[in-house]
Amino acid sequence: MLMRLSQGHLNLLEMCPPKFKQIYLDNVPSFSDPELEEKFHWGSQFHLLMQQRELGLPIESLLREEQELNHSIKALIQAAPDILEQDDPNSWREAEHSRTLVFGNYLLTVVYDLLIANNNQAQIIDWKTYLQPPNNNKLVHNWQTRLYQYVLAETSEYLPEQISMTYWFVKLPQKPKNYTITYSSKQHNKTKKDLTSLLTNLDQWLTTSHFPHRANCETSCHFRQDFLTSPGNTSYTELQSIEDIEEIVI
Repeated sequence: MLMRLSQGHLNLLEMCPPKFKQIYLDNVPSFSDPELEEKFHWGSQFHLLMQQRELGLPIESLLREEQELNHSIKALIQAAPDILEQDDPNSWREAEHSRTLVFGNYLLTVVYDLLIANNNQAQIIDWKTYLQPPNNNKLVHNWQTRLYQYVLAETSEYLPEQISMTYWFVKLPQKPKNYTITYSSKQHNKTKKDLTSLLTNLDQWLTTSHFPHRANCETSCHFRQDFLTSPGNTSYTELQSIEDIEEIVI
């Protein structure tokens, strides 16, 4: 049976293999964080309402009860009418569009908040319910961007150059902002190479049950060795949210 992997798995596997094992293979018990739970709930509600709106379902009554969501969605509609009010008969669009790709011993899975496509291009839209990071380079190199674009190119007729991904940052009090990342054949080949390397390592680690720390773990890993013996030092809820709504801060 193929192991299912998402961008959340890949990000954690690349950052800290022992923590990947602890969370996804050893089933470490959950430790709740009230602040993270609240952010998780707000993000889930936002994504659900945007999906319902895309399906043409009424959301006005729900928004009257949630003023912050109401303001955020109205601000987004005003900022991105070309996306949200689009009525192009030559384009196809779907919210919460999912795709899978077999890659070696793994099933790579992606869920696009919104996918808009026509004969010439495909645009992935992702709603982010936190403030935009000051360094957009992190978005470019994050496995969410890389995997989302890679899987679409591999499972469609679109060339990499015809694919783009746009992040919309919708959390008030800032006005909605967007950042678009284009794609290329060079990036596609690099992603394939990096996926092969990362998952070849995973094959080996699964066989030996030994998931080593990275060489630079002490300076770059958020979950250093001390977390392995003190689960209460970190929040499983935070890590699990990577998987549930793709909304961990990059």
